[in-house]
Amino acid sequence: MFLVNDVPQPIDPALVALLRQAEPATIGHFRHVGFMDPGVRSLLSGQRIAGTAVTVRCFGPDTAIVHYALGKLRPGDVMVIDRAGDMRHAACGGGVAFAAREAGCVGIIIDGMATDIDELRDYGLPVWARGLSTVTGKRLFLHGEFATPVSCGGVAVSPGDAVLADENGVLVMPPSDIQASAERAIAMQEAEKHSLARVAKGERLPDINGTNARIAEILAQQNQ
Repeated sequence: MFLVNDVPQPIDPALVALLRQAEPATIGHFRHVGFMDPGVRSLLSGQRIAGTAVTVRCFGPDTAIVHYALGKLRPGDVMVIDRAGDMRHAACGGGVAFAAREAGCVGIIIDGMATDIDELRDYGLPVWARGLSTVTGKRLFLHGEFATPVSCGGVAVSPGDAVLADENGVLVMPPSDIQASAERAIAMQEAEKHSLARVAKGERLPDINGTNARIAEILAQQNQ
């Protein structure tokens, strides 16, 4: 059985550009939801992406729906693939990555396996996956879902959600949360630069960020 919906509304490119300036790990200082588990990791180094989630769910060896999705991807999309628990069959290889890149897709997130790592490096499309497999998916045309709510890396992902990912991991959030989260993270990143410059001149970080003062207060209260 196949379940196919329309592609989601793309996120405003200005918001995507703002989000891309933020690091997922910086947002991790104040946000507690939407982070995929660390098993979904970057297969290519040094890349950060942000874009609109286009969701796919494929079952077992049948990856026909992934190929269907390749015909629907638009510039700025991130294909998020729910493997429904399959950890054996690769849902993305060189051909899929190349076709996705040519469609304007900025990255692929897989809660499962990928393959053709040399080709993935050559094509340069960022891919996150749980690992690599030599057992590839097949177009069996049995089951699949496109643009439905899915689960990836322990996170519920709806079509049209925002995706922010780098080597540290993958974050998903509603588009309505982008501006506040991104602006707060960017401000924190700038503040850290100033703090580290002070450390480089000889100050100690726990003095700058107030850790030493706060622990001194706690110790004084404990000793009363």
